[in-house]
Amino acid sequence: MELTQAQKEILEGKKGETLAKVMKTLVMYGEAFDAAKMVEVTSDYNHLVTSFGLGVMDPVYELMDTLLSQNVVSKQKFTVDPRPLDPNVPSNFLQNIVFKHFMYNKQDFYEKQLQKLGLLEKDAFTCTCYMSEVGNTPKYGEVLSWSESSAVVYANSVLGARCNRNSGIIDIMGSIVGYVPYFGLLTDEGRKADWIIRIETSRKPEAQLLGSAIGMKVMEEVPYVIGLDKWIGNELNEEACTYLKDFGAATASNGAVGLYHIDGLTPEAKKFGRSLIKENAKEFIITDEVLQKTYDEYPIVWKDKEAKPKLCFMGCPHMSLQQLKDWTDTIEGKLKENGNGQVLIPTVFTASPAVIREFKKTSYWPRLEKTGIVLSYICPLMYMNNPLCARMRVITSSNKLRTYTTSRYYTDPEISDLLCKGGH
Repeated sequence: MELTQAQKEILEGKKGETLAKVMKTLVMYGEAFDAAKMVEVTSDYNHLVTSFGLGVMDPVYELMDTLLSQNVVSKQKFTVDPRPLDPNVPSNFLQNIVFKHFMYNKQDFYEKQLQKLGLLEKDAFTCTCYMSEVGNTPKYGEVLSWSESSAVVYANSVLGARCNRNSGIIDIMGSIVGYVPYFGLLTDEGRKADWIIRIETSRKPEAQLLGSAIGMKVMEEVPYVIGLDKWIGNELNEEACTYLKDFGAATASNGAVGLYHIDGLTPEAKKFGRSLIKENAKEFIITDEVLQKTYDEYPIVWKDKEAKPKLCFMGCPHMSLQQLKDWTDTIEGKLKENGNGQVLIPTVFTASPAVIREFKKTSYWPRLEKTGIVLSYICPLMYMNNPLCARMRVITSSNKLRTYTTSRYYTDPEISDLLCKGGH
């Protein structure tokens, strides 16, 4: 790997042994992917995936202590993925014992380390850091050192920033030295599309289902989607961005997509058009039948598949302000239609602390409270990692949560019916 003089000096220890080790780690990471050089991180803020204080992560805490003791901290302020615990989210006595004593017993300690290292704000914990309410929104072309698959794919695709699918700890190391290896989605060639995806459905596809079908087909490669603008338009407005948030999270979790292009909509597709498609690109056509087949083939891991759900999680990734408003209208209307005052299944809507603060300033908040729905900043995935919670019958319309946990997937309309009408 070719390094600049400034980068060589860091690697040679001229700015301290600890910083040299960080640089060496990044160089080895880059060499594993045949990176020819390192490039500067140019975004204002970073985003880290490791938000949870698991008791078994002692090596991470030791590393953080070493960095802090040598005053080797992030050059950028950063946001972090959601917290794993919230006392407002339903859990029983035994589940709480596991959470607090066997799982996340280092949470407070770890959060103090993050604050000293460069946390943007005390409650800057969310997987949707790019939302305007949070304030970590990179600009077109900026080079990032992020991790968190759903945030990376959004930044690359919807914002036109440049970032690889980094792992935890690598993310903060890029911020500390200010450089990342140049390969993959940072390069022009790496951002070209390997697949043409043609949308030929008779109605607007469910974002989560469409993302799932594409992710499982293309895996880590780059898709160029044609025909979706018919359903979500040619403007990156609030509605389109919310759709792409959920769509992208499904492509990233059901496959390993780090970038997609939407013809006529996403910034690089608008700027470069179909010249982004590689010469020998493969093709995949999405029809109603493909989406139905995708849905029908999801495994249901509940022992009793006909049993009534015990809990519903919505918001993985975290919900937007507009989603909270729209879902308040939907739930209110459905409850009234079915003659019910509150939801029939305990339900948690999750959003970033910043979005929750804004939502609570609106007239929608007391209306949502009346429905019996809990509003939380929690990470549903971290909640479900508790083995006692994994036994629960949890439903969701998040394909990411379905993929990584024992929860069962339903479409948004099915979820609203289950919550307000009952049945199974």
